Formats: sequence, structure tokens, C-alpha cells
Amino acid sequence: MEYAEIMVRYGELSTKGKNKRSFISRLARNVKKALEEFPEVKVHGEHDRMHLYLNGAPAHEVMAHLKDIFGIQTYSPVLKIEKDPQKILAAGVALLAPAADTAQTFKVNTKRSDHHFVWDTNRMNMEMGGAILDAYPTLEVKMKKPTILLRVEIRSDAAYLSYETLPGAGGLPVGSSGRGMLMLSGGIDSPVAGYLAMKRGVEIEAVHFASPPYTAPQALQKAKDLTAKLAPYVGSIQFIEVPFSEIQEAIKQEIPEGYLMTITRRMMMRITEEIRKIRHGLAIINGESLGQVASQTLPSMIAINAVTTTPVIRPVVTMDKSEIIEIAQKIDTFELSIQPFEDCCTIFAPTQPKTKPKLEKAEKYEMRLAVDELVARAVAGIKVSEISRFGEKDQAGAQEEFEDLL
Repeated sequence: MEYAEIMVRYGELSTKGKNKRSFISRLARNVKKALEEFPEVKVHGEHDRMHLYLNGAPAHEVMAHLKDIFGIQTYSPVLKIEKDPQKILAAGVALLAPAADTAQTFKVNTKRSDHHFVWDTNRMNMEMGGAILDAYPTLEVKMKKPTILLRVEIRSDAAYLSYETLPGAGGLPVGSSGRGMLMLSGGIDSPVAGYLAMKRGVEIEAVHFASPPYTAPQALQKAKDLTAKLAPYVGSIQFIEVPFSEIQEAIKQEIPEGYLMTITRRMMMRITEEIRKIRHGLAIINGESLGQVASQTLPSMIAINAVTTTPVIRPVVTMDKSEIIEIAQKIDTFELSIQPFEDCCTIFAPTQPKTKPKLEKAEKYEMRLAVDELVARAVAGIKVSEISRFGEKDQAGAQEEFEDLL
């Protein structure tokens, strides 16, 4: 059966009042970006729903791309039928054939924007219900919570029928809440933090600190692969690789062991702040979970946060590790995250890091470093690429765009 369109319902966007149009426009852009391989699909966002006109594109392949797009509550494949009553009835009966053997109850729900159609909504419901009972005598009519809900819409150009209602990802369209810089390591927590931020409408750009030759090429590739796992929720993500070896060598040489991690994280935060300014971001996002490691105690967070006044969003801060792992498995990042390639947070790791570092001591020790020069050289050496669900998409174009902003 060839479907003509996919009907998308918004869910939470219905509460957005006067701002609803901007949310719908953002969702439409995200849908178009996610469906770039289907240029024939036309996206039309209306006030109460969105219509994806397939124009011959395979419905189930298109729907496979929709399930991960934030801002979509549910969606349904829709059949387009000529506005002939008997043809509509025949199409409704045929449409239910795959589900009729296992279902027990059904309901017909008709909407009619074409008031010149020969039947009103009640008559359409009765005629369609009778045709279905004749074809499938084991089914029963049920008005509340039926197994099958057949939707019939009589529009000006044709009749549209659907009965499948598939769940979307919910949340808000990515980008509707602004842009944030995700500090993406190779661990379990930061991809989950990125996922949760996107669910609330934040467009993320992944900032990854690489320290070759201390970190292996596989560690960098793992971070890119994790970004590719997050990309389907928006279409593609900018991946920003920061050279961090010089900074870590300077820290290792000049800073007391107990403060190695604190100063390292403060330098990462400074660089991410500079990137945020260049990229016009509004927030910094990381995967810190309170008390999980030495750098994630409240005293550590205070000492590290002191280098920026930008909001730092920590979506997993109150979660247990088991809760974070559950989400990581759901979004298919867990197996990648546990691959044994060290990132720059694990190299030079002190044996006894300070769990309650003092801000004044951190600032005192940093005076031994040429902080501004180190940060400037790291930012100047950044490499940027665009990553989609299929991997690295466009390095040259993304790099050129970043350099234009410097």
C-alpha cells in the first residue's frame, strides 16, 4: 500500500502560545535536514500538525528518520483516496487488513474540512464502521481506548486515511532553546548529557579535547562516532577538536599533583568559553554527575566554574551511574563509550586528586602558566568537521566557517 503523506503531531509545542510558529519553523528545518536523502519529500508545518508529502518516497524509510527528531510527539502514515464514498470505504477496509487479525476493537474518527462532501462526519463514521464490521466480524466497536483508531479526514482535494500512530521522541525542536557547547569526552556521561540537552531544544556543538601522542587516534575517532550517534536527533552536529597536548604538558610540569585535574578542567572550561563566544553559543554543557569523581564534587565545581560566567548546564548532575547507563544504552552510545581508549582526562591523572580544592590555591598555581597564550594557541589550532549519522560529513566547509568567525 502506497502512502501519500506522513502526518506529524507536535505534543508539547501545543502549549507554546504566541511563540508556537517559531517552534514549528525550527522543527520543519530539523525535519528537512534529517530527510536530506529524500529531496522529493515536501514538509509543510501548520498550526496544529505537520504534513510530510512523500511524492513517491518510501514511507517506512522516511519514518525511520522521524523517530529520533525532538519536537515530534506522534506521527502516522496516511493514505490519499479520491473523494468517492465507496472508494473511501474500500480503502479503509483494506488499510485495516494487516491489523484486523490480532485486534479486538476499533473506532472510526472522521474530520471534515470540506463541508460540501456528501456525508457529514457522523454518517462517515457509521458507514465506515459498518463496512469494517462486515469485513471483519470478529472486531467490536469501542469508543474509549480501542485497539484500532481509524482516522478519516475529508479535505478539499481528497480523503486521507490513517490508523497507525507511532511515538516520536517528544521534547522540543533542537535549536529552539539556543546553542550550547557540549564538552564531549569519550566516556558514558557526556553523550547522555548532550542527548538530554537536545531534548530540551538546545543545539549542541561537540567540543573534544585531544592530546596526541598521549591519546590514540582511536580515542578521537570514538568521540566522532559518539557524535554520529547523537546526530540523528538533529541531522548533523559540528565537531570541534581542540589540541590540548601543550597545555597538559605545561600543567604536568608546573602544577602540584593534587591540583592537576582542577587546573586541567579550568583550562578546558576557558577554551570552551572562547569557542562559545566565537560560535555565538548561550551555554556550556557537560556530563558531570555530583560526587562521581574528584573533579565533580561541589568544591571542585566551584573552583572550575570560577573561570566563566556562562551558564554551565549539567543534565546528569543528580543521576546515579545506573540511570546514566540506562539512557546511554537507549541511545546506543554505551558500547562505544566503554571502548578502552584513553581520553585526555585520564592521561596524567593524579593518584590522589584534591576532592576539595581551594579556588585561591588554584588561581595561585595557575600564575605559573602562560594561561592566555596557551588558550589562544589551542583555539588557533582547532579543527572543525560536520558529523551526520553516517560519520564525518564535511570537514573543509565546517573548518572554513569556523575560521571566518575567528
